Amino acid sequence: MSKAINIITSTIVPLHNENVDTDQIIPARFLKATSRDGFGKNLFRDWRYENDNEATPKKDFVLNNALYAGKILVAGKNFGCGSSREHAAWAIKDAGFDVVVSSFFADIFKNNALNNFLLPVVVSDEFLNRIFEAVENNPSTELTVNLGEQSITLNETRATETFDINNYKKTCLLNGFDDIDYLLNIKPEIETYEKEHFN
Repeated sequence: MSKAINIITSTIVPLHNENVDTDQIIPARFLKATSRDGFGKNLFRDWRYENDNEATPKKDFVLNNALYAGKILVAGKNFGCGSSREHAAWAIKDAGFDVVVSSFFADIFKNNALNNFLLPVVVSDEFLNRIFEAVENNPSTELTVNLGEQSITLNETRATETFDINNYKKTCLLNGFDDIDYLLNIKPEIETYEKEHFN
C-alpha cells in the first residue's frame, strides 16, 4: 500500500479538547512495543475506555460515537504537547488517520507526524471553529486536504485556507518517500555531483 499523500477527501472525527498531550494520545504503559503496528487500538486509551479489565467503551467519547468516522482528525489548539514520544504519531496513523488538523501543534509532535506519513495541517483559530461548527451541525461534513496546493477546504461551504509545510517533507509525502527513499531517488544526481566535484 502506498504511503503517499496528495488529495484526501474525508469525513471528520472532531476532538474539541485543547492541550492534548502525548500521554493522553498514547499512555506511557503502552510504549513497550517497538513495532509501529497495533498502537491504534490504544489511541486515547484512558479517554476512550472505562478503567476496568473489560476495556468498556465510554459512550461519550468521540471515537466511540458511530456518527463520526474518517481519515481526518480535527483537534483543539496545542495538540501533541508533552513528551516527545514518536508512538503518538504511530497510534494516530495506525488508527486510520492520514491528517490531523489543529490551530497549533507542538513542534516535536509535528515532526514525528511528518516522518510517519501523518499530515499535520495548521489552520487559523477561526477556520478551526468553522470546522467544529460544521461537523456539529452535520456529522457527514467532509474536508478536502490538497497537499499539492497546500489547501484545506470545507466542502459544504467551499471555505478554504492554505497551510504551510516544509518543502522537503512535502516532496516526501507526495511521493511516499522516507529519508532513505528520498536519497535513493536522487542517487543519479548525487553520483553526478560526486564525479564533477571529487574526481
